[in-house]
Amino acid sequence: VQLQASGGGLVQAGGSLRLSCAASGRAFSSYARGWFRQASGKSREFVAAISWSGGSTYYADSVKGRFTISRDNAKNTVYLQMNSLKVEDTAVYYCAAATGRAWTTGWASEYDYWGQGTQVTVSS
Repeated sequence: VQLQASGGGLVQAGGSLRLSCAASGRAFSSYARGWFRQASGKSREFVAAISWSGGSTYYADSVKGRFTISRDNAKNTVYLQMNSLKVEDTAVYYCAAATGRAWTTGWASEYDYWGQGTQVTVSS
């Protein structure tokens, strides 16, 4: 059971990136999925989450209107489209999967599986 995040990189402020998180194992198509991030010297924070069907999405206030989470269950992959990036979006981004029902809380403790993280750096 693995989550593999990719798509990070260096981008100028105002630019865009799309992160991907591929999962191994069929069960992941029935799990809620989320993205978190951790900036240097700070604690991990919730970014966005999506239900197993894709019908419900949740976002942190700091990214609402700029980021979009989506999923393709046929590919067992979740995406995070990040537009209008800001310097303060710089962080390591982690994808995660939740087997329980409390995934909407945005608490990292409610997520059971984690990917390795991908670095996003936004320059001014």
